Amino acid sequence: MTLTMHQSTIFQAKAGLRKKEFSSVELTEAVFKRIDAVEENVKAYVHLTRDSALNQAREADLKFAAGGDAPLLGIPIALKDLICTQGLRTTCSSRYLDQFVSPYDATVVKRLKAAGAVIVGKTNMDEFAMGSSNENSWHHPTLNPWAKDRVPGGSSGGSAAAVAAHECLASLGSDTGGSIRQPASFCGVTGLKPTYGRVSRFGLVAFASSLDQIGPLTKTVEDAALLMNVIGGKDPLDSTSADREHPDFTQALTGEMKGLKIGIPREYFTSGIAPEVEQAVQTAIQTLETLGMEKVEVSLPHTQYAVATYYILACAEASTNLSRYDGVRYGHRSEQSDNLQNMYLNTRSEGFGEEVKRRIILGTFVLSSGYYDAYYLKGQKVRTLIKRDFEEAYQKCDLIVAPTCPAPAFQLGEKLDDPLQMYLADIYTISANLAGIPALSVPCGFSGAEGLPIGLQLMGKQFDEETLLKVGHHFQKATDFHLKFASL
Repeated sequence: MTLTMHQSTIFQAKAGLRKKEFSSVELTEAVFKRIDAVEENVKAYVHLTRDSALNQAREADLKFAAGGDAPLLGIPIALKDLICTQGLRTTCSSRYLDQFVSPYDATVVKRLKAAGAVIVGKTNMDEFAMGSSNENSWHHPTLNPWAKDRVPGGSSGGSAAAVAAHECLASLGSDTGGSIRQPASFCGVTGLKPTYGRVSRFGLVAFASSLDQIGPLTKTVEDAALLMNVIGGKDPLDSTSADREHPDFTQALTGEMKGLKIGIPREYFTSGIAPEVEQAVQTAIQTLETLGMEKVEVSLPHTQYAVATYYILACAEASTNLSRYDGVRYGHRSEQSDNLQNMYLNTRSEGFGEEVKRRIILGTFVLSSGYYDAYYLKGQKVRTLIKRDFEEAYQKCDLIVAPTCPAPAFQLGEKLDDPLQMYLADIYTISANLAGIPALSVPCGFSGAEGLPIGLQLMGKQFDEETLLKVGHHFQKATDFHLKFASL
């Protein structure tokens, strides 16, 4: 199959640029031509930066002509719309921040620009990253490139859909409870949630500060490793970023597979998982065994409490983080108020969507006097037990394999009136956030009737992204699910 420029992976585009088969300007124009052709059927973006992107591409071509180089020089990248970008709107897909223009770049944006990346636009998301379907956006819902009546997943659904539709070569998203991996699974792309602290969160608009993590959405594991090389590492502007050695993740891809032990958690293969998802994941496990890996059964007994624990802790942190949006300092302010108290009330009522209000109310309740010990404190204790489950499991194995989601992408509107069912869409991804471990989703099959992508999740030890990337890369070398294109 002959690839056109916009269908290239980062590595393929880098090779083409260095061989002078095309210029960065031509590559960027090809991406925008693709956006013009299919965006109406995807709605992945909320803002495009066509002029500045072409200027960045011209600068990249000048650097190439002068003999310069950089890891992402001339490569078109998209950013989730809660990552601050200097001079551009950063709305978090909320009415509250609809006109907010960031005065600075997030650390990951600075690092992308230093690596030569071309920023093509900001992608759609669930408001303030709260949602599992991308239907909670102030702007519009994003559509799944594989089926227009299906959701792309959330909250990084715009970033995943943009990659799947070849409207960029790669993107960045954020993952608080599965917000990179779930849309990666629904859209048939590769998504990595790094270890908490591996990537700086400075400039990421906070949802739940102890859970949020920025990570890449790409067409291959190889590209994810390259992006991690660029965005990872200690940041003095983020006190939660880890002061650890930053390895070359692309060097880890060729390591030995034989003898690695994969843990199969029995709690992830019970009732509730769609038969076609279980079949695809079991076949993927057999593929890993043929590559030399050994299968062992492990148990994560507190998994059953993960969803409840997550929504107590995440909502508590959200209610605190979003208290700063009061209409006084920045963002939306109601014009329907005659005193300060009404201004607060009307501003927050008008500015936030229903899902955000629901989580603020829940979070405020669990933090309130008389309920803190019963809910928030107990939730923190259960979080510790969940983390210990993983530590004990890793005594028997090198990584854990499970489905990313219990079912393929659901229909638009299907779960909007049932928040609990929406929350359960993240049931297999939440534990990794609570434990702070890295997790990777790669395509591993398609549903029989609709042909929708299915994701395989690999969960690793803290700061062991290298094993995940190595196993994921070898899996993609042995399969072709990541090479299938959505028909648009």
